[in-house]
Amino acid sequence: MQRRDKILQLVGIPHSAFLSVVFGMMLASFPMGMFVVFHSSIGGDVTHALPLGSLYEFQGISLGVLSGIELGDAFLILWAVYVVLFAISVLGPKAGFIKTVSAILSRGKIEAGSNYMVSITQWFSITILVSAGIAYMQEWVGIPIVPPPVENDLVQFFLISLSPLAEEFGFRMLLIGLPLFALYGYKTTARHFLKSLWSPSSSLHIYSSKKPLLLIVLVGVLFGFAHIAVGESWSEGKFAQATAGGIILGWAYFRFGFVAALLIHWATNYFIFAYANFLAQINETSVTSAFSHPLITTMEILFLVSGILSVVVLVTGCYYSWSQRRLEV
Repeated sequence: MQRRDKILQLVGIPHSAFLSVVFGMMLASFPMGMFVVFHSSIGGDVTHALPLGSLYEFQGISLGVLSGIELGDAFLILWAVYVVLFAISVLGPKAGFIKTVSAILSRGKIEAGSNYMVSITQWFSITILVSAGIAYMQEWVGIPIVPPPVENDLVQFFLISLSPLAEEFGFRMLLIGLPLFALYGYKTTARHFLKSLWSPSSSLHIYSSKKPLLLIVLVGVLFGFAHIAVGESWSEGKFAQATAGGIILGWAYFRFGFVAALLIHWATNYFIFAYANFLAQINETSVTSAFSHPLITTMEILFLVSGILSVVVLVTGCYYSWSQRRLEV
């Protein structure tokens, strides 16, 4: 225990510092996104005044549903949803973000599930670390990851901002939450049903994680396959990266709840692209070129270091918990 505490105290200061920086950058992405949508020429002839029903992706939806809704309105709705979830994650479920980070800083300890935002920044960093590792290994063996073609940067930014909501509802809440409720639900009330979908681990009586983990892996594989098989999709090289991301998101949903999984997904989509689009506009360059900007490179390094520290904290805690259980046996 003393050795574990020394390790956690050693990484506690840099770990909490990196998590705080990531959190601050996430906050800054909201006004950056607003600038890009309403005060830039990101879409060329396509502006925030474009009727939502004009987009190809929404042509199958009744125009009556989308009547009068413009692209800018849709962005405002998305921002409102994400801001509310952001506030929920900062304040709970057990302690606020600042209080939880202060505990890491002073004692080197982190209580799992104490604060959503700590879990979000931690697992977001791990997701970037894993994704970067997979991309590097695949490039090394000649399997590149090629994104789908982009017809308009503003439309792409909107779809990237919308996809976390749609995909987390479908892949996590429906494909993981519903089966878990069917297996472990112990009440038939609407309240218990909704709570179980919102936070499976804390609402259901799950004494073994074997079945949930198997379900999470299977849905993660399906998530990876969807990225290379639906519409104008990614190249086959995206499968491993998306599958790993899907498994991490599935675990975050199971362990911490829907808000954590959704905002981790939001961070890998909207958060990163808000910076890239903002840099592209102020430097009058393409979004692709913006990903080579020194600020994006610095962000990547920050995320990787934060991911490494997060892995050290998690592995250390898991190892000593396992050792303690062995001693008790």
